[in-house]
Amino acid sequence: RNSGVLRGHAGGPLVIGDTLFVHSPFPNKVFAIDLETQKIKWKYEPKQDPSVIPVMCCDTVNRGLAYAEGKVFLQQADTMLVALDAKSGKKLWEVKNGDPKVGGTNTNAPHVFRDKVITGISGGEFGIRGCVAAYDINTGKQVWKGYSTGPDAEMLMDPEKTMTWTNGKMAPVGKDSSLKTWQGDQWKIGGGTTWGWYSYDPQENLMYYGSGNPSTWNPSQRPGDNKWSMTLWARDVDTGKARWVYQMTPHDEWDFDGINEVILADVDVKGKKRKVAVHFDRNGFAYTMDRVSGELLVAEKYDPKVNWATHVDMNTGRPQVVAKYSTRQNGEDVNTKGVCPAALGTKDQQPAAFSPKNGLFYVPTNHVCMDYEPS
Repeated sequence: RNSGVLRGHAGGPLVIGDTLFVHSPFPNKVFAIDLETQKIKWKYEPKQDPSVIPVMCCDTVNRGLAYAEGKVFLQQADTMLVALDAKSGKKLWEVKNGDPKVGGTNTNAPHVFRDKVITGISGGEFGIRGCVAAYDINTGKQVWKGYSTGPDAEMLMDPEKTMTWTNGKMAPVGKDSSLKTWQGDQWKIGGGTTWGWYSYDPQENLMYYGSGNPSTWNPSQRPGDNKWSMTLWARDVDTGKARWVYQMTPHDEWDFDGINEVILADVDVKGKKRKVAVHFDRNGFAYTMDRVSGELLVAEKYDPKVNWATHVDMNTGRPQVVAKYSTRQNGEDVNTKGVCPAALGTKDQQPAAFSPKNGLFYVPTNHVCMDYEPS
């Protein structure tokens, strides 16, 4: 069936009972289709300001809908989060999640965990500040909002209780863990956007996700580790408080966006049964974390062609960057050639899967390298 929109279609439809819910790219139409007759039950077509389109980095995609308790949730490009009655298509509530005038848009599918609908933000290429926000599914009232960069309180980070991998063990992040890694107020336009996929462990009541590249793209303009861009996060769903964080690519120099999905599995790691979070990052390394404690268990290349780093130091958790492929060390207006992977990533948006039957992960990959010139 033609959605009437000639743009990239990303994300799958939802099937709830006898109804198929389909979404479109901008202007983010929603169709409810009767599975038996294939007739359209209702259509929702929001009126969005087309000035949003030029601040969407990579086509006007939308990655899908969420459903809970008789409601369909749509995250519009203009940042409006909308709840629709699943039977009639009637709008129940809407709430503004960001500001397109400063480069903030939305492309992610919202996720429902418990009584909250969780959404992120896009716009790392336009110098916005990444965040994740939770809204009450019945009223649309914001329950919490946690940023990727900036002051501890705004990241919902406790300097004494939020943990990170430090010298071979977990330790508190400490005061101003993000602010110390940016010059001046650069954290205000620091990127670290959250337009990807979120996972949920109901026993721990934790959600897991990755934050994207730091802003601006030119690494010479933002010295430091640029925390907490390019980071895996575990947050309490009720409060948003960060339980643990792990930065995969400190001071990203290649646009290795860290937003790929986090797979939750129970597996044996070095002879011990572990509840793990597994993430195949665009940077070409696959990370296995203890999803309760945040300990780094494994960090290995999943494509041997990856060359920007030799390995991840398991003591510090830091990738060991190869000078030849460091766009920062080579400097502005120098074309660094043959960096593997390309910014597209060793894995892009196509999801990986885990089989509990054989304990294997199945990963679709890209075998692509690039030249990269900061200017």
